[in-house]
Amino acid sequence: MPKIDAHQHFWIFDPVRDSWINDEMLVIKRDFLPTDLLPVLQQNGIDGCVAVQADQSEQETQFLLEMAAANPFVKGVVGWVDLKADNLEERLEYFKQFDKLKGFRHILQSEPDKQYMLQPRFQKGIASLQKYGYTYDILIYPEHLPYAGLLAGGFPDQRFVLDHLAKPHIKDQDIHDWQKDIRALAKYPNVHCKVSGMLTEADWHSWKTEDFTPYLDVVFNAFGINRVMFGSDWPVCLLAGGYEGTMQVVNNYCSGLSATEQELFWGQNATLFYNL
Repeated sequence: MPKIDAHQHFWIFDPVRDSWINDEMLVIKRDFLPTDLLPVLQQNGIDGCVAVQADQSEQETQFLLEMAAANPFVKGVVGWVDLKADNLEERLEYFKQFDKLKGFRHILQSEPDKQYMLQPRFQKGIASLQKYGYTYDILIYPEHLPYAGLLAGGFPDQRFVLDHLAKPHIKDQDIHDWQKDIRALAKYPNVHCKVSGMLTEADWHSWKTEDFTPYLDVVFNAFGINRVMFGSDWPVCLLAGGYEGTMQVVNNYCSGLSATEQELFWGQNATLFYNL
């Protein structure tokens, strides 16, 4: 079974569009393209990846699809589309021609309304994704987790995946409420979880491998081995240890898994979820 990195990004850096990349993040204030990623994947024994949107525009979706079309190791794309648009189904009909387009994501964590995902027009958009067979990546902070449960419960046949463990406050070792809410969300069998983006939620400069163990325990126990998948969050992971640091943490934790469990986590689950 091929090893899959289920979460990474490409961009041609634009200081206006990419204003979220601030002066603390100089290491990622540049272009990141498939030619940059391929040797990193090869060095780490990863066979393919899923490219995820970082900008909220259809231009971003088209850009990622172009990258995927030109690079066979990019197995799938999670794009962006306006889920509240009146012509959403027309757009989804257009996108069906692209076999590598697997799902969509909206940057829910940045919406001023914490309950944005419960708004009727947004939920109508989720219903359209389900109709067209697309997945949905949930990008949120811990305080949004209860609303994510309501979203998942309202669409039991829609495939959802939680990005970055919902960004727990690992640096502060704050686990209590997050843990409770993760367990509640994981009760919905249509929700999966990416083991991704952890290093940037810890202390960027002095994290230790054991800092992540309590959070990984919660996620693996709550979701079970069939609903977790590896993601690097490259190139954002370069802020706090890079691809190698990410692999170090995850390999250390997964060393206790059986061979079958490792195959599920490192590739099979992502392949099935995204239909790669």
